[in-house]
Amino acid sequence: MLRQDKERVVAELVERLRESDTLIVADYRGLSMSEIDGVRTELLKHGARFSVVKNSLTKRAAEEAGVPELLELLEGPTAIAFVGEGDMVAVAKSLNDTARQTKILTLRGGILQGQPMSGDQVKSLAALPPAEILQGQVLGAVVGPLNAIVGLFTAPLRDLVGVIDARITQLQEQGEQVPAAAEDQAAEEPPAAEETETQEEEPANGD
Repeated sequence: MLRQDKERVVAELVERLRESDTLIVADYRGLSMSEIDGVRTELLKHGARFSVVKNSLTKRAAEEAGVPELLELLEGPTAIAFVGEGDMVAVAKSLNDTARQTKILTLRGGILQGQPMSGDQVKSLAALPPAEILQGQVLGAVVGPLNAIVGLFTAPLRDLVGVIDARITQLQEQGEQVPAAAEDQAAEEPPAAEETETQEEEPANGD
């Protein structure tokens, strides 16, 4: 390979490394070209680019791109799945399925958002639910407790306002002197609730 071609390849690898949040490195030794093309086509569906790389050039690119964690994985025939905005779980699952089916492809490890992964950790990533299901589970885990917390705060607050109002009315009917602070608190509570409702509705009207 001519020097200018090597420089071009290194530059392309540097760009891919900088644009990819996740990298999965595999040993493709023994796969046919048609099998490699099949893996490449499948990973493109999940937003990843699967490339057979030359270790010496990739090491230069990793150093230039500031990804030293990749260097330890560059031993023997190497192919890398570059995942930018794609589905890292689907990519890991596809590669893991290929490894199990062919009994040839070997998952060496990778880098997940700057953190190194072992081959076993890539397999664990592959075992996660699809991204949309995982997002739904996380959202449910967050929204559920929030709804419960809102209920815990708002219900007693309404009850407290009612109790204060009832107690003030009872004292007044009995001819007892009601502290000014209690009257002021009871009088201020309903407007506060109305103001809260107005503030919550304003963004909806703005949308």
